[in-house]
Amino acid sequence: MEFDKRIALVTGASRGIGRQIALELASKGATLIVNYTNSESAAKETVENIKSNGGNAVLSKFDVSDFDAAQQEINNILNKFEHIDILVNNAGITKDGLFLRMKESDWDRVFDVNVKGAFNCTKAVARTMLNRRYGRIVNIVSVVGEMGNPGQINYSASKAGLIGFTKSAAKEFASRGVTVNAVSPGFIETDITDVLPERVKHKYLESIPLARFGQPEDISKVVAFLASDGASYITGEVIRVNGGLYM
Repeated sequence: MEFDKRIALVTGASRGIGRQIALELASKGATLIVNYTNSESAAKETVENIKSNGGNAVLSKFDVSDFDAAQQEINNILNKFEHIDILVNNAGITKDGLFLRMKESDWDRVFDVNVKGAFNCTKAVARTMLNRRYGRIVNIVSVVGEMGNPGQINYSASKAGLIGFTKSAAKEFASRGVTVNAVSPGFIETDITDVLPERVKHKYLESIPLARFGQPEDISKVVAFLASDGASYITGEVIRVNGGLYM
């Protein structure tokens, strides 16, 4: 299989896009490290789903925003599996609000998870990848990090920062055969977007040329491609998967 003997760590893999990415990589033969912070039952469902389809997966609980916890847990993973071939920095949160009402704590928490979390996990795997001269790092950003969005200044800024992180890391790691890319989803149907009012959904739909919302599978298939050998000459790119919402 395409990812046979590959070890993949997907952060925030208990539900939504993260879960689908984990399922996609596992379906192609990768052994999955399913990271979660709080939703243990949901993370177990991801692992059980993978195993019921003949794949291999284990749970890994740590808060990506906690540097020491991320280093310790990922070192434990490396001690057990010897290497991590694929890292998907998917974990992310929103704390929306208009700028004048936004609390400093909401700004800080979003950056701690969305940007520092990617730094922490990449820091923990980079040396091993560079020494082995192989690695695939995929960061999940967002269309709002490119086009902005009212009420999401903290989230938009964090995802824009992660795009800069992606491009800089790609240049640093390229000589050792480690690629770093980003996937930028548009409006994807998940449990987070399901709770939005219908009027809000309708407004977004009117702005999408393909006239439909995306599915988690639309993201996971692109991530799997970027993690594959077929994408070995692609690095530092931001792949937009947004139905034409932002071109």
